[in-house]
Amino acid sequence: MPGRAATIRVLLLVFLLAASGCAEVAVPSSAPASMAPAAPSAAPSASASAGPSAAPSASASAGPSAAATPAPTPDGPTLAQLVGQRLVVTMDKATPSAALLGMIRRGEVGGVILFGRHSATEEALAALVALLHQTALEGGNPPLLVMTDQEGGLIRRLTWAPPLLSAWEMGQLLDGAAVREQGRLTGEALHAMGIDVDLAPVADIPSAASGFMYADGRVFSLDPLVTATLATAFADGLADGGVLATMKHFPGIGRAGPNTDLHVVTIKAGVDTMAADLAPYRQAIAHGVPLVMLSNAVYPAWDAANAAGWSPAIAETLLRDELGFTGVTITDGLDGAAASRHTHEKTLALQAARAGVDLLLLTGSERSALGSYRALLAAARDGSLPMALLLASYERILALKGVLGP
Repeated sequence: MPGRAATIRVLLLVFLLAASGCAEVAVPSSAPASMAPAAPSAAPSASASAGPSAAPSASASAGPSAAATPAPTPDGPTLAQLVGQRLVVTMDKATPSAALLGMIRRGEVGGVILFGRHSATEEALAALVALLHQTALEGGNPPLLVMTDQEGGLIRRLTWAPPLLSAWEMGQLLDGAAVREQGRLTGEALHAMGIDVDLAPVADIPSAASGFMYADGRVFSLDPLVTATLATAFADGLADGGVLATMKHFPGIGRAGPNTDLHVVTIKAGVDTMAADLAPYRQAIAHGVPLVMLSNAVYPAWDAANAAGWSPAIAETLLRDELGFTGVTITDGLDGAAASRHTHEKTLALQAARAGVDLLLLTGSERSALGSYRALLAAARDGSLPMALLLASYERILALKGVLGP
């Protein structure tokens, strides 16, 4: 998509400097200067090998206690945008409904995830992605993040695009340089369609030749050091191809037996044992990986009550404070996690937002995504979703969007 970088950067700058035209302004007059939305020129480098992201981190413990929505000021994003830019939604059909396009145009959605049903042909997919991007920009919003799962093997939403090999096959057959090349080819194929984010690579490490991730060939190796090397190589390759990589599923679901999208799974390994599972993340963070996906499993070693995707102890204390990650966090799909817990997608979305997770992956219907948006907006208005968390996530998301390639 030639020229998209220039258009995106100009519109992003205009958005940040001219948001005063918005009706419902949410940035409090008492907010410190460091909480103002980041300008594109301050965004971190797009290369995954260029070092950790410069985007500021924000611990949930650093935010103010819940209070009424602060008085509006003339500048800054609206509450609708502070909430909406955190939502990554999908489409019920092959094309978006008028209602979803309206949400995108108003800045009430920050990203769209595409599945196989949305990519029948290359031509149709390119046209769809162009429509999504253009709709966000027409509304004067930050660029939309369009993402998909292109791991390789069984998990390949674009059936015509690489990698044909699964992660396990790459781990058995290829070295780091060759895996990086697979990442580059994958990134170029996605980038050609206008897709910005690959929800890959998988950094999970099975404790043995068992579990659903191993059975599906979605892991690189049983060896933590091999996994760390190859997962980081694939992420670096995606960056070479112009696409943002996402390490998943933090802090690791290789030890899970059943699928964490369909079942409530508890991984009982202790902190010392889980140190091996964290090795790929430590290496990827050192290489500046821009996104980390949090898993839907529960880890009593850190938090016995909440899955990683809505656990402040894991999303903030472990990932940001201990491992030093400063980029953007994203939940795993919340629709299946909600169904297995007999609750609603919006309930988990609100819990994740309060835990400081930046992007909320809503894989249910367009209607349920709207329900999540309304629940989050209501919480932002009454102060039960603290302004400090909203601003910190918004800042990191804008920094991420500021590095999108042409």
